[in-house]
Amino acid sequence: MFEIISKSPEETAALGEKIGRMFSAGTVICLYGDLGAGKTLFVQNLAKGLGIDEDVTSPTFNIMNVYEGRMPLYHFDLYRLEQEYELEDIGFYDYVDDPDGIVVIEWADKFADCLPDDFLLLTIERTDADENQRRLAFDLRGEVYTDIFQEVEKLCQS
Repeated sequence: MFEIISKSPEETAALGEKIGRMFSAGTVICLYGDLGAGKTLFVQNLAKGLGIDEDVTSPTFNIMNVYEGRMPLYHFDLYRLEQEYELEDIGFYDYVDDPDGIVVIEWADKFADCLPDDFLLLTIERTDADENQRRLAFDLRGEVYTDIFQEVEKLCQS
């Protein structure tokens, strides 16, 4: 695990875009963080890094949005789901088990037992120091994304 402090929304956005440029198809990213922590801001800029030109919004009411860029971005928001069977109803496993693009899952912690064995975990939290400052903690689950995780760590440290 490693973490960085973003001093502003602009820094968080720039990081998301840089990371989006380096990801390859098949990557699953789970986002943890409170409402307003910056999860959607991160995803919007990750999408820019993937060459997606359209407006990226939180899929809170749609549950999932699909965006086309150099590869598809499948953006899930599990906030409104209550029961595990609802994941099956929305085709969640079809996208997560063998993704042909990038899968980003907001509120993934609601269904931690249903997540794939391998994913990158990003926790975004406010800090007490400044209302615009965020702590971004990156962690790895499983071993499939070890190389990508190490690349993200190098990027964040430069």
